[in-house]
Amino acid sequence: MAWRYGIRGRRPVTAGGGGATGVAAGAAIGGARLLARLVRLVAVVVFIVIVAGIAFVVLKANMGNSVVSSIHDAAKFLVGPFDGTFKPSDHRLAVAINWGLAAVVYLFVARLIVRLLRW
Repeated sequence: MAWRYGIRGRRPVTAGGGGATGVAAGAAIGGARLLARLVRLVAVVVFIVIVAGIAFVVLKANMGNSVVSSIHDAAKFLVGPFDGTFKPSDHRLAVAINWGLAAVVYLFVARLIVRLLRW
């Protein structure tokens, strides 16, 4: 029988209470938490890129600028499935609604995935 020593003296190590099983369970939980943090980080970056793209379109930023153009192109790629969902007459309003919807959906799905990983 294996024994564990601590402040209260020695006690036997039981199955699931330590040893290789406990280490493996701890590693799996740590890995899931790390993955949850990574999913949250990616979702926040995607959200920021989409919101910046919305701001550039609504505020009529100079698309000739390389930074503005790069962020706009990345946002347009990310919102591809949502682009054209609603078709108001004003282009800037359409971008704000459709891209905003995409940003909210990305955050919602990421939050759901994070909850499942931490469960």
